Amino acid sequence: MGAVVPDAGGDAALVRARAALVRSCAAVFLPAEVPREGRVAFWNPDPGGGPEVDIGVRGDLVVARKHGKGARSRTVPALFLPVAEAVPLLLGAERPHPAVACWGAAARHALHLAARGRLLPGLTPGDVDAWRAGPLDEADVVHLRAIAAALPAEAHAVPLPRRGTGPLLLPQPFALLRAFVDAVLDALPRTPAAAHAVGAPFAAREPQHLPGAREWAAEVAAGMDAGVRVSLRLDLQAHDVFDGGDRADGGEGSREDVADGDGGDTGAARAEVRPSVAGPAAAVVQVHSLADPALVADVPELWAGTDHFGPRARVDTLLALRRAARVWPPLGRLLERPRPDVLPLGEDELYDLLGAAAGRLAAAGVAVHWPRELTRGLTATAVVRPAPGTAADNFDFFKTEELLEFRWQLALGDQVDDPLTEAELDILAEAHRPVVRLRDQWVLVDPELVRKARKRDLGLLDPVDALSVALTGTAEVDGEQVPAVPVGALARLRDRVTGDLDVPAPPPGLHATLRDYQLKGLAWLDRMTSLGLGGCLADDMGLGKTITVIALHLHRARDGGSGAPTLVVCPASLLGNWQREIERFAPGEPVRRFHGTGRTLTGLTGGFVLTTYGTMRTSAPELAARTWGLVVADEAQHVKNPYAATAKALRTIPSPARVALTGTPVENNLSELWALLDWTTPGLLGPLKAFRARHARLVEGGDPSGSGADDEALDRLARLVRPFLLRRKKSDPGIAPELPPKTETDHPVTLTREQTSLYEAVVRETLARIEASDGMARRGLVMKLLMALKQICNHPAQYLKDGMLTTRTGRPRSGKLELLDELLDTILAESESAGAVLIFTQYVEMARLLEAHLSARGIASQLLHGGTPVARREEMVDRFQSGEVPVFLLSLKAAGTGLNLTRAGHVIHYDRWWNPAVEEQATDRAYRIGQTQPVQVHRLITEGTVEDRIAELLAAKQALADAVLGDGGEAALTELSDAELADLVALRRAA
Repeated sequence: MGAVVPDAGGDAALVRARAALVRSCAAVFLPAEVPREGRVAFWNPDPGGGPEVDIGVRGDLVVARKHGKGARSRTVPALFLPVAEAVPLLLGAERPHPAVACWGAAARHALHLAARGRLLPGLTPGDVDAWRAGPLDEADVVHLRAIAAALPAEAHAVPLPRRGTGPLLLPQPFALLRAFVDAVLDALPRTPAAAHAVGAPFAAREPQHLPGAREWAAEVAAGMDAGVRVSLRLDLQAHDVFDGGDRADGGEGSREDVADGDGGDTGAARAEVRPSVAGPAAAVVQVHSLADPALVADVPELWAGTDHFGPRARVDTLLALRRAARVWPPLGRLLERPRPDVLPLGEDELYDLLGAAAGRLAAAGVAVHWPRELTRGLTATAVVRPAPGTAADNFDFFKTEELLEFRWQLALGDQVDDPLTEAELDILAEAHRPVVRLRDQWVLVDPELVRKARKRDLGLLDPVDALSVALTGTAEVDGEQVPAVPVGALARLRDRVTGDLDVPAPPPGLHATLRDYQLKGLAWLDRMTSLGLGGCLADDMGLGKTITVIALHLHRARDGGSGAPTLVVCPASLLGNWQREIERFAPGEPVRRFHGTGRTLTGLTGGFVLTTYGTMRTSAPELAARTWGLVVADEAQHVKNPYAATAKALRTIPSPARVALTGTPVENNLSELWALLDWTTPGLLGPLKAFRARHARLVEGGDPSGSGADDEALDRLARLVRPFLLRRKKSDPGIAPELPPKTETDHPVTLTREQTSLYEAVVRETLARIEASDGMARRGLVMKLLMALKQICNHPAQYLKDGMLTTRTGRPRSGKLELLDELLDTILAESESAGAVLIFTQYVEMARLLEAHLSARGIASQLLHGGTPVARREEMVDRFQSGEVPVFLLSLKAAGTGLNLTRAGHVIHYDRWWNPAVEEQATDRAYRIGQTQPVQVHRLITEGTVEDRIAELLAAKQALADAVLGDGGEAALTELSDAELADLVALRRAA
């Protein structure tokens, strides 16, 4: 015989040849000692014919053929295929020979058995690993016998080895069919992947010699082929083992009321043979029929002679118990009894069944059923509540110096509203048994819950820490976060802080109509300040935070406030805006500026006091000596550094309520959020160091994309912060539907030849110095490099400080300035209102160059920067709003907040800042409530430069803003490696 190589004539010819093979040829199975090595032979019963397809191995086959009245063997050509390769051919046959059809039906049933997991490990007579079919149920046997009965003579025509001169004998059809099914099931699981995953025995195709596994395989087969399985039912016959001798009412009957239907009562027969057990508790052995799952009985009933479980039921029961005793040795005592019916249990054995033993027994096929009343366990919850003796209804949370209790609270099942009493906790704490009697029911006792009952007092919390627990729903216990709930007055406070708002009517004296979201903001501020909590109103710029605070002042004064004045601390540029807004919307309220020479608080009785951050810092003792009804920090990001003198001074000014106003509660990192909320509600977020460790590091994650953030930590921080920070954006549905559209455009600009030369020279020289430096010196050089490159991108005159805006021949030296001229020519040609434009730059010197350039072109402009006096600022705002000046040049940091410049229809960012929030604030000088015309935002970006990469960074950073994440801005770039820095600043030329 020789192997046949398939013809190269193509797949179609091969398919046709195979179809002809199964139509014209019969098939016969040739068993082997190792089942998977069996083969299927295809042969043509017609004389002179033979298989013509070029697959498998060709050879001669001896078959028995009818000859006269007897049979004679003859040799025919045949095609031999391993059983694994023959199965697909048998299954896919169309109009096959009857013998092929029968073997195909047998192969299909073998696959069904494999899908149902009906295969068992075993060993051949030569101790080689082999799978076989089993256990087979009655339907399987009936189906296989039907196939065997249909086998034609050609399907089992290979005679058995002849003994002497005796007649030819053919194999019995059913026996041959079983051997074929075993061969298929032995071959199917064996793949290269299976051998690699689980090891060679019973997975590899190669024979594995395993003489030591015979007993194991026999045990497995015995268990699987058994007609019954066993389980253990706990019987609490003598309850005094658990309650010290006091038998509780209702204890009877629990023996047969089990948690699982398989262990349910089987009727009167069981009651008649109920075992008598001496001892506190016992495990009763139950027998379950595999053929009829509804048939369940205790062992005494089986041993009494019932025949419902079959003739092998007793033997199978003993074998099952012997296997189970290997994983839980106490069951071995059952095998010493005349009948294995009841196992008396000691307390240690009960604990074991409650714990790991039950899992090991389940894996061995033995379930453990506890009485139904024992399935109700205990639940433990960490709770925070006022100490006993405190009148809960009169507990003034934020004015008390008392600490709050933090302890474990235990309850039965889900009855969290009815926790265990102290006396019941004492009973539980003293328990040394796996089951205790509580409230007329038996309860499984987890040793961990006993430990919590013994050490139920977790300590004391101050009111602010307790509020943090109430809001987050978690607390730290032994270094782990556990669920926690507030109780009593603390729970009511939590509900008030997080519940729905009661929106009040606008207060008398307010000469304005508040929008719906502003009324909700007023309601929120009133709730927080009336509770003494404070809060941060972080609406987008232009949504009316100022008028909301004015309404809050009037509302508090009307609702029984102290009549004390409201102190507003703001940047100097906003003093005039605050005064105008108060005089406009609350004309009856006195307004006093505490700023400049001659400032005084003498004769102050109510109304508003306006001061700047600088004045507040120098006059903090004088301000702290006064009584304030409310302190407001506008543009509160000015005190985001808690270690700065301004922030420290602000903290010294006492007030029953504090409100922070800012459009950017987080610009760079979460420490800024801590600084704001620790001022409005001191202690809310704990010490800064602990806040960084507990929240900030996990939330910020360290990945600029935010993918490194801990979602659970972010959610926990959000639950804590959300009640104290109200943020609405213009893009939120229903907030500002009357706002016109805003269009943002990035304008790419090409460097001039001079700018390109300067840029490359500065990069080359400074990078060489950076590579040779480290520490603070290196950081300083990086900052210097970044500033120089941005100045070159703006204009060579800014970097060289030569004051020349054009070359001697009049050619532009800066691509940006050239584009700015084009934009201004177009903008100023528009209508009078739409032709007004704001130009922001972070550099005052660049603004002065632009001012000189516009003046030379005859374009009226004005410049506002950090050195502009307050009175002069207000005049400039009025001039622009009235239409006297079409172009307003502004320093980004000095004029990016607080100003109302709605006459502008265009905003130009001449250069880019490192934080998108700052740019958004600047844009909001024009795009705010009161704007009636579309606003176009223009950003000038030099192509291929560091500005291009800054734009990419800003886009990524903007996506993080809503999740209160950020990196360190410009300072973070100083930590880049030399290679990363070179990549950032390298000039990329257009392709």
